Amino acid sequence: QVQLVESGGGLVQAGGSLRLSCAASGRTFSSYTMGWFRQAPGKEREFLSSISRYAGTTDYADSVKGRFTISRDNAKSTVYLQMNSLEPEDTAVYYCAARWIGDNLYKYWGQGTQVTISS
Repeated sequence: QVQLVESGGGLVQAGGSLRLSCAASGRTFSSYTMGWFRQAPGKEREFLSSISRYAGTTDYADSVKGRFTISRDNAKSTVYLQMNSLEPEDTAVYYCAARWIGDNLYKYWGQGTQVTISS
């Protein structure tokens, strides 16, 4: 099992940047594919990005491709989401999640961090 804690959210103006972090504890971090999701008020949770266990493969939703970059530091048990060119539509609660090597689903979730983009 792994515990996840996100940080780095906040209020920024449109066009600005933020870097989210997600610190993991518990089971070996490199055993997990990591992902970032978000949920805006009244909307379903949206997949944003994922990164494989040793960072060899990354994936992005079309809505953030070219603006967001996912990375991880297995020595620090942390995954990051660098967000650039932020838009008001990016306002949401952002969650990191972990998918263990033997699972098909993301079973472990953080508590979320609020990101608000002002126009």
